[in-house]
Amino acid sequence: MSEYSAPNHALAYLARAGQLPHRAEGEAVLLELLPRETRHVLDLGTGDGRLLAIVKQAYPQAHGLALDFSPTMLAAVRERFAGDPTVAVIEHDLNQSLPELGPFDAVVSSLAIHHLAPTRQYQLYEEVFARLEPGGVFCNLEHVSSPNVALHEAFYNAIGRSVADEDESNHLVSVDMHLDWLGRIGYADADCFWKWRELALVAGTRPS
Repeated sequence: MSEYSAPNHALAYLARAGQLPHRAEGEAVLLELLPRETRHVLDLGTGDGRLLAIVKQAYPQAHGLALDFSPTMLAAVRERFAGDPTVAVIEHDLNQSLPELGPFDAVVSSLAIHHLAPTRQYQLYEEVFARLEPGGVFCNLEHVSSPNVALHEAFYNAIGRSVADEDESNHLVSVDMHLDWLGRIGYADADCFWKWRELALVAGTRPS
C-alpha cells in the first residue's frame, strides 16, 4: 500500500482507474443499495473522491466524510470538493484502526480495501459495522480474486494491462470470503450484488 505515497504511482492509478471497463455499472448498483434517507456517508480510501461524488449527486443533502492517506489522493479529493461545506476530508491510513467516527447511514469504498492484508480487511469490516446506524449499509466495490491463474490473466488482459503490472500491495480474496466475513460479523442480507470478472460489489446491512 505504501507505493501510493509516491505521487507518480498515485497519479498513474487515478488515470487508469476512471477507465476501468464496466466500473460505472457497479457504481450504479451501489447507489441502488443505499438507504432512501442517506444523510451521512463515509468513503474509505476515497482516492480522488469519485465514488463520494457519485453518491453526493444522488443524495445532495448528504454529508460526506472522505478518508485516504496518500498526499496525492488527498490533494485531488480536496480540490474536487473545494467550497463544499458538506464534505470533510481526513488523512487516515486504513492499516490503522478507524477513528471514532459516525454513526453513518452508509459506508462505501471502491478499489481500496484489497490493498490491506486479509486479517486487516476483516478487522476493518468489523469497525465499519460498529459505525453504521441500525439499517445502515456497507458497500464495497472491490477487486477480488479469480478462481485460477488463467482467469486472473484474462482479467488483466480485459483491462488492457498485464499481470506483471499488478500492484505489489494487492491482497485479493474471493467473493465467497468477503461474504463469509460479512456474515460472521453480523451483517444482514450480505451478498454480491454485481460482478464483472475481478470487479465485484459486496454489501451488507447492520440489522435494525
